[in-house]
Amino acid sequence: MNKKTVIPQNQPDLVADWDTLFRVFIRPEGQASRATLIKYMDRILYGLNNFLKTHVGITEEVSLKELSKNFTDTIISDNPKRKLADVITCLIKEIAPYAVNVASPYFVGHMTSAIPFFMVHLKTIIAALNQNVVKLETSKVVSVIEKQVIAKIHRMIYEQSEDFYQKHVQNTDSTLGVFVEGGTTANLTAMWAARNAKFPPKDGFKGIESEGIVAAYNAYDIERCVILVSRLGHYSLRKSIGILGIGNQNVIPLKTDQNNRVDIEALKQTITRLKKENSKTCILAIIGIAGATETGTVDPLEKLAEISVAHNTHFHVDAAWGGPTLFSKKYNYLLKGIKLADSVTVDGHKQFYMPMSCGMLYLKNPKTLDVIAYHANYVNRRGAVDLGIKTLSGSREANSLILDCALKIMGAKGYALLIDHGIETAAAFAKEIKKRKLFELVTPPVLNILTYRVCPPSIQKKLEKANEEKRRKINENLNIVNRKLQQIQREAGHSFVSRTTLVQDNNQDDTIVVLRSVIMNPMTTLAILNEVLDEQEEIFKTQLKDLLG
Repeated sequence: MNKKTVIPQNQPDLVADWDTLFRVFIRPEGQASRATLIKYMDRILYGLNNFLKTHVGITEEVSLKELSKNFTDTIISDNPKRKLADVITCLIKEIAPYAVNVASPYFVGHMTSAIPFFMVHLKTIIAALNQNVVKLETSKVVSVIEKQVIAKIHRMIYEQSEDFYQKHVQNTDSTLGVFVEGGTTANLTAMWAARNAKFPPKDGFKGIESEGIVAAYNAYDIERCVILVSRLGHYSLRKSIGILGIGNQNVIPLKTDQNNRVDIEALKQTITRLKKENSKTCILAIIGIAGATETGTVDPLEKLAEISVAHNTHFHVDAAWGGPTLFSKKYNYLLKGIKLADSVTVDGHKQFYMPMSCGMLYLKNPKTLDVIAYHANYVNRRGAVDLGIKTLSGSREANSLILDCALKIMGAKGYALLIDHGIETAAAFAKEIKKRKLFELVTPPVLNILTYRVCPPSIQKKLEKANEEKRRKINENLNIVNRKLQQIQREAGHSFVSRTTLVQDNNQDDTIVVLRSVIMNPMTTLAILNEVLDEQEEIFKTQLKDLLG
């Protein structure tokens, strides 16, 4: 790091013995540690955004290669190296400046944003309680609250009757949903349950969970299992199918329409082709996306549900990003049909604005996860009510308490305001982009994600007249410019948008690099977004213009 280190690396007077260990375990070492802790925690707990603005930039202009040189010591010292006060000061002075201030309203490039200041308070309390929700014996009332908050979100998604929720909310035999670490684990859990339900035990076969994929295929006279999802499907689905032994090449990417939604005709044709090619092909699941990672688009969920029913497949909706849109009375129609899903993924650390990391999986049928239940004599015993019986995770913290408290503090209308702000600000941003001649809006926002690129008017005219070969050459040059622009803006540290590569006309060999903006920070205004565009225009004018000739 370029900054002078002010913290001593070693303090020889520190010794690891029972007296010092006991003191450190139950309280700060002394008044200096206490004062330092109070000083910074006061700023964090009651002035979070000001603290981050002061101590963390968007990004410091220091390369990872340079940073890594300061972290090469791999020896754990026998005795303590620093006191608590020095460790805290080190975090603030030496580490934080080189982290990323995702809370900045100028940070509009990823699905990670500012969190309400009270989330830090809640996270602190959860850490202090240290409840382990794997088992009732290490969580007690927290497990009861978790089932309640799951039922609340389930009701928002599936809109079942009051009688339904009174029957299942605290029913130890029912599983309306589970908390997991994130969308990846939620998607994996959904596919795990779908796989086990498709190949259950029968005469002479103990089930796929017991005997494995080869025995399952033999028992059910199947040669191949496939998952069907838009080509914009999250890569966690390929991870999931790889882990489950089905093979990630059997995640079949489907063409998208001009609005970046899964092409329904392409889906139907793919199903027909698969059955024609091999009658022993099993369609395990059809996936709908409610908020694609790259474009924020939402698939036609009702049509996907209809096709899933017709072909007896599990219908899963990946709403890790878009799920909380259901809070908005103005825009919840965008997720119409989600209640028809057999399972739904939602991330807490995205548009529920919770700290990292929190994911959730919700099930239409309270018995769906019975097929993945595991028991052990020392924990999650048969007949117990432990929540860990039907989750991939073992020990895990009580994120459900944070969400429960957040719902009470914010209310449905509070979350709706955040959702509406993101969608409407993204729409306004798209209009600004279209006004500026330097830019081309590539994917207009449906929710609060959009993509665009630098493409000057003279280049746009050339693209209109160019043949396929010439057009690709022009796009290659544009890709270089947009990639460099994003890197330069990121390294400058004033603002941040991300970049991605989009396929053109469903042709994997024809791609363009685009700038990607995610509008979820309530402090991000149109004026700030115009500053981001101003900076990009200036970077292009002063550093990149000549690259386009």
